[in-house]
Amino acid sequence: MLTLYLSLNPILIIAAIILTMMATYSALDMFSMLRTSERNKPLLFIGGTLSLSFGIWVMSFLFALDITTLSNYNLPVTFLAILVGICFTGMAFYAISLNSLTPKNLVAASFFMMSAVFSIHIIGMFGLELALTYNWVILVVTALVVFVSFYFAFWLIYDSSLAKNVWIRPLSSLIITTAVVEGHFLLLKASSITSRTDISGVTEDPFQETFLIYAILIVAVMIMSGLIGSSALVSKRLADSDSNLKDIKAALDESSIVAITDARGTITYVNDKFVEISKYTEDELIGQNHRILNSGYHPKEFFQSLWKTIGGGQVWKGEIQNRAKDGSTYWVDTTIVPFLNEKGKPYQYVSIRTDITNRKQSERKLKATLKEVNDIKFALDQSSIVAFTDEKGIITRVNDKFCEISQYNRDEIIGKDHSILNSGYHSHDFFRELWRTIGSGSVWKGEIRNKAKDGSYYWVDTTIVPFMNERGKPYQYLAIRNDITERKRTEEILHRQDKLAAVGQLAAGVAHEIRNPLTSMKGYAEFLLEDETDEQRREFVDIILDEINRVNQIVEDFMVLAKPKVVDLKEKNIIPIIKDVLSLLEFEARKKKVRMHFEANDDIVQIECDENRLKQVFLNFVKNGIEAMPNGGDITVRVHVASEQVQISIQDTGVGIPEEKLKRIGEPFYTTKKDGNGLGLMVSYKIIESHNGTVFIESELNKGTTFNIILPAHTA
Repeated sequence: MLTLYLSLNPILIIAAIILTMMATYSALDMFSMLRTSERNKPLLFIGGTLSLSFGIWVMSFLFALDITTLSNYNLPVTFLAILVGICFTGMAFYAISLNSLTPKNLVAASFFMMSAVFSIHIIGMFGLELALTYNWVILVVTALVVFVSFYFAFWLIYDSSLAKNVWIRPLSSLIITTAVVEGHFLLLKASSITSRTDISGVTEDPFQETFLIYAILIVAVMIMSGLIGSSALVSKRLADSDSNLKDIKAALDESSIVAITDARGTITYVNDKFVEISKYTEDELIGQNHRILNSGYHPKEFFQSLWKTIGGGQVWKGEIQNRAKDGSTYWVDTTIVPFLNEKGKPYQYVSIRTDITNRKQSERKLKATLKEVNDIKFALDQSSIVAFTDEKGIITRVNDKFCEISQYNRDEIIGKDHSILNSGYHSHDFFRELWRTIGSGSVWKGEIRNKAKDGSYYWVDTTIVPFMNERGKPYQYLAIRNDITERKRTEEILHRQDKLAAVGQLAAGVAHEIRNPLTSMKGYAEFLLEDETDEQRREFVDIILDEINRVNQIVEDFMVLAKPKVVDLKEKNIIPIIKDVLSLLEFEARKKKVRMHFEANDDIVQIECDENRLKQVFLNFVKNGIEAMPNGGDITVRVHVASEQVQISIQDTGVGIPEEKLKRIGEPFYTTKKDGNGLGLMVSYKIIESHNGTVFIESELNKGTTFNIILPAHTA
C-alpha cells in the first residue's frame, strides 16, 4: 500500500467553487418559490434538489480529478455517490419545505445536508479505487462545522426576520458553498489515501484529459439547465402575476373609483370611474391634489387624522363627502393604502373608493323617518296607554302610562296576556267578537273596563290595530287606550240624575194624593184596634197598620226625591257619626250572627256634612250588608284619607251581586231584596251627591260586596 500526497489544481478549485455557488443559488431560488407557489411544486422541488446535489458533487468530483491518474475511475460508484447525495438533499429540503417550520426541522435539514456532503465525498473516493483512513477528531470537527454552517444558512433564509431583505439569498448561498468547500477540504485533511493497486506500471492516458473536459462540460450543462429552468419558472410566474394584476386592475376599474397619488398627495393616476363621478377630465385631475374635490363638509381635524394614519404607513378607511365639478356632492366609502419604500416611508398612495351616495341619502331618509316615529311614540307615550302584543295576545311591550294605570310593573306584565286585567264586567261574547275583528285584520274600537293590581277598576277607550305580515296574517297588535274612568263616572251620575228627575216628577204628582188617604186609613185602623178584643182580628189590624206604615215610608222617600231638603252642611268629625250608626245596629247584627269591625287611621276626620242625612246613608248601606248575610258573616267599615278626600268603605262577606244586576243598582224601583222597593239606595245616592261626593260598588259572587263612599275632606 502506497500513501499518496495530493497537489490540488487552483483552477479546478475556483471552477468548483463558482459552479457550486451557482448551483446553490439556483436551488435556494427554487426552494423559496416552493414555499410561496401554489403551482409547479413537484417540479420546483426536483429541480432544487438536483441543482444543490450536483453543486455538492461537482466540488468532490473536481477535487478528485487531480488524482485520477493514480487509479481507475469507477463510473457506477460515482453515479451511486450522486444518487445518495440527491436522496439526502431531497430529505433535507422536504424537512424545511413544510408549512410549519420548527427548530427540529432545521436540525433535521442540516443533518441531511451534512450527510449529503459526507456521502458524496466518501463514496466518490471509493469510486477512484482508493483506500481511505480518517482522523476521527478532524472528522467530528468537520461534521460540526458543516452542520452549523447549513443550520445558520437555513435559519437566515427561512426563519429570520431578515428574510425579506434582498441580500439574504446570496449570503445564504455563499454560506452553503463555504460549508461544502470546508467539508471537502477538511475531509481531505482528515483522510489518509492509499492506492489498493500497484501503481508501478501506470502511465499517463490521453483519455484522462478528454474525460476531464467532458465531465466539466456535463456538470456545467446540468447547472446551467437548472438556472435556465429556474429563470423560466420565474418568468412564467412573473407573467402570471402580471396577468393577475391586469385582471385585478380591470375588475377595480369596473367596480371602484381608483386614484394614485405620490407621497405629497399629488394625483398621478385616475381611472374612468373617478373621472365619471368627479366630472373632471383626466388632464384636469393629474397634477392636482384632492383638495380640488373638498366639499367643506369635513373639519380640518378629519383630514389631519387621515394624513397622520397613512403617513405612518397604516391603511385608512372611512366615508368622505366630495364635491364634483358641477357643484353637486357625492359620498364615497374610501380605503387609502400607503406603499412603503425600503426605508419604511410611503412613496405613493392608492385610493380605492365606492360610491355610496344613494346609501347615504337612504340613511338620511331613514333617520328622518325614525325621528318622526320617535316623535309619534313620544306623543303617544305622553297622552295614551300603549301596549304591543304578539299574534297570540302575549304582551311584549308597554309604556309607562300602562304601568301607571294598571299598577303592575313591566316584569309583571311582559309575557302575560290581557286576561290579567280582566274585570269580569264584559261577557265572553264581547271578547270573542273583539278577537274575530282584529284576527281578520280589521281595527277594533270600543270601551273596556279593566281591573288594576290593587283591585280597583278603570275604564279605557281602546283602539286595537293589527299589523299584517306578507301573508296577510296579523303578527302583532298595537293597543292604544285612553283613560275614561272619570267620564264613565260622570255619565253614570248624569244617568242616575235623569232617573231621579223622572222619579221626582212622579213623586210630586202622586205623593200628596196618596198621603191623605193613608192618614185616614191609619187613623181608623188604630181606632178599630183600641176597641177590638178578638185576638185574630187584632192581628189582622196590626198587619194593616204595618202595611200602611210601609206605604207611608215609600211616600216619604218619594217626597225626598220630589222636594229634597236643603242640605245644612256643618263641619263634623265623621268618626263618631259612623260609630253611632254601628252602635244602633249592633243588636240587630248580633241576632243575625254578623260581626262588625271598624278601622280608621285617624281619630279625627273633619268633613262638611249634614249629620242626620249621612247617618241615614250609613244605616241604609250597613243594613243592606247585614241582610246580604243570612247565615252570618263580617261587616268591616274602613275610613281612609288621601289627596284631600275621605273614602268610607262598607264591606260585607255576603253572597255578592251578579255583574248584570250590579249595573242597575241605584235605579228607581230596582232591588235585589224580596221586600225592597229600590228607593233606599236611590235616596242614599242623592244624599251623597248633595255632599259633593260619589258612590261606587264593587262586588264578587260568593265573596261579598263593598260600598265605597268618597267625600271631600275639610281643609282649614
